[in-house]
Amino acid sequence: MTSSESSISWREVKYNEVFEQELRALKRRKEQDKTCTIKDLEGVLQHLYIMEGAEGLGEVQLLSTAAIIAAHEHFIAQWKQED
Repeated sequence: MTSSESSISWREVKYNEVFEQELRALKRRKEQDKTCTIKDLEGVLQHLYIMEGAEGLGEVQLLSTAAIIAAHEHFIAQWKQED
């Protein structure tokens, strides 16, 4: 395995790990917090978009933020399809 392949591998593993953790957290929040709305999550997503553009974030933080954003986008889209 080349160093390039191992770098891709850890990034994919980290991204998927964060994505799945965030989806579980969003599902729990929706189930347990009956005041939680799609608008609430869209507000969080807007904040995440701002964070994504922040300077000085390291590679792991950028990767994690991208995964969290993707999880929110996915969860919100699924929720909208339910309604």
